[in-house]
Amino acid sequence: MGRIFHIETHAPQQSIDITAKVAELLAASGIRSGFCHVMVLHSTASIIINETADPNIGADVIDALSRSIPTRSDWLHDRIDDNAHSHIKAAILGPSELIPIERGELVLGKWQEIMLLEFDGPRKRAISVQFLAAADEASRQVP
Repeated sequence: MGRIFHIETHAPQQSIDITAKVAELLAASGIRSGFCHVMVLHSTASIIINETADPNIGADVIDALSRSIPTRSDWLHDRIDDNAHSHIKAAILGPSELIPIERGELVLGKWQEIMLLEFDGPRKRAISVQFLAAADEASRQVP
């Protein structure tokens, strides 16, 4: 069972907390136990799990990556699109996260949230959320 939703980013690099939207989709699914896979459907953005209570965390992650991966560095891809740094940052962090579901809720630590990290904005981003329900307890019992 899955859904795709869209987010408009507003800056060249940005972090956006998407936890509430993913939780809303989970609630609508009715799934009580299993896994939730969240994936950004682009190669210049990432999905991570980290703290969002302090918005500086997302900014710090972006800043750390920018220090390590400069915007201008004679990247070969820049001859085509001028956004190689965005692809490299996204490749390092990855496009997705897998989150357990228990009792109809995402299993995240006290300060953990799901973040979209934009590296080549502003853009309209598509995010896929797939739910995999666990088999019921009766079907897992060995005869």
